[in-house]
Amino acid sequence: MALTLYNTLTRKKEAFQPLDPAHLRMYVCGPTVYDYAHIGNARPVIVFDVLFRLLRHLYGPEHVIYVRNITDVDDKINARAAQDYPGLPLNEAIRKVTEKTEAQFHADIGALGALDPTVEPRATEHIGEMRTMIDRLIANGCAYVAEDHVLFHVASMPDYGKLSGRSLDEMIAGARVEVAPFKRDPMDFVLWKPSKPGEPSWPSPGGIETEGRPGWHIECSAMSAAHLGDVFDIHGGGIDLVFPHHENEIAQSRCAHGTQVMARVWLHNGFLQVEGEKMSKSLGNFVTVHELLTGWQGYAWPGEALRLNMLRTQYRQPLDWTFVSLDEAHKALWEWYGDVESSAPSPNVPDSVLDALSDDLNTPKVIAELHKLHGAGHFEDLRAALQFLGFSGARANIVRHGSGAGEAHGTSEAVAASTTPEEVEALISARNAARKAKDFKEADRIRDALVAMRIVLKDAKDPKTGEPVTEWEFAR
Repeated sequence: MALTLYNTLTRKKEAFQPLDPAHLRMYVCGPTVYDYAHIGNARPVIVFDVLFRLLRHLYGPEHVIYVRNITDVDDKINARAAQDYPGLPLNEAIRKVTEKTEAQFHADIGALGALDPTVEPRATEHIGEMRTMIDRLIANGCAYVAEDHVLFHVASMPDYGKLSGRSLDEMIAGARVEVAPFKRDPMDFVLWKPSKPGEPSWPSPGGIETEGRPGWHIECSAMSAAHLGDVFDIHGGGIDLVFPHHENEIAQSRCAHGTQVMARVWLHNGFLQVEGEKMSKSLGNFVTVHELLTGWQGYAWPGEALRLNMLRTQYRQPLDWTFVSLDEAHKALWEWYGDVESSAPSPNVPDSVLDALSDDLNTPKVIAELHKLHGAGHFEDLRAALQFLGFSGARANIVRHGSGAGEAHGTSEAVAASTTPEEVEALISARNAARKAKDFKEADRIRDALVAMRIVLKDAKDPKTGEPVTEWEFAR
């Protein structure tokens, strides 16, 4: 089956045709290294790892280049450095934060079974390319200098907004446009800005005498061009990046290089929620990959269970991350691995798995095929498919630890059996009352107690009254 992918740029599923089958090129926006990656950050890592594996299979590993960047210059990094290392000069503190966070990121996503990208450029290694691109945009009239800033002039790009399909008013609202008297137009965005005292700084483009640093959007344009060329095959990322980040990347790149497109295919994974709600620290459902791997609410999960749970939903659809589904994913792996770990993998990946993946990465169908292979006793084919998808097939790698003791596949029936429904309902009522009173600390404490009791919560609102309601069940 030929590979088809949904292209955000054209809003339809298309047969994929690489510019050069011997030199296929993909760029995906990587992390800004100032904090642990949360499970929403993990979704594009896993999604595009699966695509990378498929492309390598179809075109040959030596013919696929996958670039995923590291953003190591950013306001959030500066703020975290000042917060964590107040006694150090800012630049030294920034270096500590970025080095530590990048190492954490690599360790966490490695546990998720993700392959290393072919190239992983850092933004600070490509400042020269950014300045060159900005000077080119100034020279061709697409950017201008104002009060030591360089801004991209959106009016110079006639079809700006094509990727997101937004109106001007929607774009202004969505971009949270910064009002500045030196802008020619409210939609114009920063390519370069002056650095504050102590911040990282470099010689500025455009003849600006004071030193400064790049805006976020120009970083990806410069890094992708440096490693993949002016036009390449696939650009990916989360749907939250469509506007303004990817829209601005396209504008900068096309105007700087004089091309009709930046990337031929744009892929975006959908949003992720936790237990039916937007992930939020105030709701107590903000979960990092590191916490799940090393210990969250008394339990540590294997990365392969996180990976399978993420793939249960097709990448373009919204994903509701629940701990019931994580339990189910882990249980499935435990059962599969028990039968395949003594089997040698087949030499070829089953066609049914490849066909499902080739249909716009239809991973729910892939998982259904894995269940069929297991049910039919085709353990060699199942092991080949699992390894192709980034799963080890070894039970020793997926033992989940909880409450200080090893557990096979995430059940804790002894704890559940000692808890009555009346006790659970009373705690849930108290938690909802605390949430209504905005006493989030108390609400989080009660939620932690319920989770420790192996209670899975699903929060919602009563459609008639708008009051918080909570469904629950014992974790299986």
